[in-house]
Amino acid sequence: MYLCESKYTCCIVFFGLCCKTILGSALWCYQCVSTQPGCGTPFNWLWHWTKVCPEDNDVCVKIIEEKDGSQVITRDCLSSMQGLRTDIPADHYEGCRPAAVDVKLANYCKSLLMTYYEKTTWCFCFLDHRCNNAIMGHPSVVIIIFASLLGYLLL
Repeated sequence: MYLCESKYTCCIVFFGLCCKTILGSALWCYQCVSTQPGCGTPFNWLWHWTKVCPEDNDVCVKIIEEKDGSQVITRDCLSSMQGLRTDIPADHYEGCRPAAVDVKLANYCKSLLMTYYEKTTWCFCFLDHRCNNAIMGHPSVVIIIFASLLGYLLL
């Protein structure tokens, strides 16, 4: 006796298991700084590992900091940046926005002649794994699996 009576039953069981595994797991984000090879623009995903974000409702971030024509890009999970940065925007939805202004921090940095950036942009994404690699996102794994099963059923 077979585990699945028909190919439709097998597809439904397989799709249910995949959705539970994919949707129930944590978000994966790239973690690097553009001073490392392959982390700048263009991004080379073959050189960098992904990190499983520690919190359930985490978001991938890409921070673009600019000063005098030079640019530094940082990629990581939002929960990893919250203890280090005070300029995180309050809105964490998909998309890019300027950094929050911290007047005290800016005055402190300027008085000590520390490196500070004139323009900082935060880009947030959470709808797909490894989405902080570039501006364009990749197709979702769930959509690819669903399309594959649909193609199998139509054969």
